[in-house]
Amino acid sequence: MVEPAGVLGVAMVALGMVLTPGPNMIYLVSRSITQGRRAGVVSLGGVAVGFLVYLLATNLGLSVVFIAVPELYVAVKLAGAAYLAYLAWSALRPGGVSVFAPQDMPHDSPRRLFTMGLMTNLLNPKIAIMYLSLIPQFIALESGNVLLQGLVLGSVQIVVALTVNLSIVLAAGTIAVFLARRPSWLRVQRYLMGTALGLLAVSVAMDTSAPARSA
Repeated sequence: MVEPAGVLGVAMVALGMVLTPGPNMIYLVSRSITQGRRAGVVSLGGVAVGFLVYLLATNLGLSVVFIAVPELYVAVKLAGAAYLAYLAWSALRPGGVSVFAPQDMPHDSPRRLFTMGLMTNLLNPKIAIMYLSLIPQFIALESGNVLLQGLVLGSVQIVVALTVNLSIVLAAGTIAVFLARRPSWLRVQRYLMGTALGLLAVSVAMDTSAPARSA
């Protein structure tokens, strides 16, 4: 049985993580604005599957690949950093636009939306490391069935992340209209988010830590 304190602890950490701007949030907002809420929800489905892949991988022990082959971890980490840098440049470059600014762009098919949502999540190895290092801290060995506890606690993180992201998807249109009526706010939002993404990209790229073995 999972301890209530463990559920609460994971939920609080998950809430803090999902409220921090990152690739998932940027992608979901941009799709919701440019293609509508339905596209945002479909994209969120891909993100959800990405969470499940990492959850199952870490709890079934497949995440030891990152430990056994650190070069693979570095490659995935750098790919994620490059993607963050691209998003930052898109926001900060001359003529760049905010993710909340409506754009005229081709609509992607549901299949492509789902796939891009999935890949956006899978390109962030920190998710796997989060499961590998965070979840074990809230598992009570005396409660038995460590695998089940890990899956339950990981599911708590997924529920929190999807709930918050779904709220963002549904509210993106309203936020866009609000900011569109205030051009200066839109510029400030763009610069702040671009700067945050740039700093995050540098932080990820410069991070020399390796995946740690869980106890």
